[in-house]
Amino acid sequence: MKLAVTAITIALLPLLTACQTVTELPSELVASAQLRHANGNPAGSAMLYRTGGDMTLTVALTGFDQGIHAVHLHQTGNCEASDFTSAGGHLNPLGKAHGSLNPGGSHLGDLPNAMIGANGLGTISSTLRGDATQVSAWLFDDDGTAIVVHAGLDDYRTDPAGAAGGRIACGVLTPS
Repeated sequence: MKLAVTAITIALLPLLTACQTVTELPSELVASAQLRHANGNPAGSAMLYRTGGDMTLTVALTGFDQGIHAVHLHQTGNCEASDFTSAGGHLNPLGKAHGSLNPGGSHLGDLPNAMIGANGLGTISSTLRGDATQVSAWLFDDDGTAIVVHAGLDDYRTDPAGAAGGRIACGVLTPS
């Protein structure tokens, strides 16, 4: 009996030593947005979280046609115009060229494309580039920031908007 207990203990020892506690940094909700289609119907939501020195934006989309749609941060927190031109151009405080395939790298407003399924749903998540304090200052300046969804996909290189097509949904990022 004693031999069996010793054998089991020795067999389980690697498993017990492999267990360790990982402390995750707490995430703080910094801002959110409710997106709307041009007809006023809900188009999804966005949540901006700060974890340590990083800012992560998660966007959940609903009611879109199946396919790939570009998602961008725009320089003005205004979605009043029916074509969402009131949101201005991309949020690009450092004056960089557009797209992650651009040799100079992407700008702050560049986000990944969203793959929309047959059910009309899709999500993206992106860690925004830069120091969280500076990113917050750019996002929440006097005129705010909008999240815009485009009719087509972003080719990640064409200036100024990745040849993404018209603006079909918009939401204003509101600090928590």
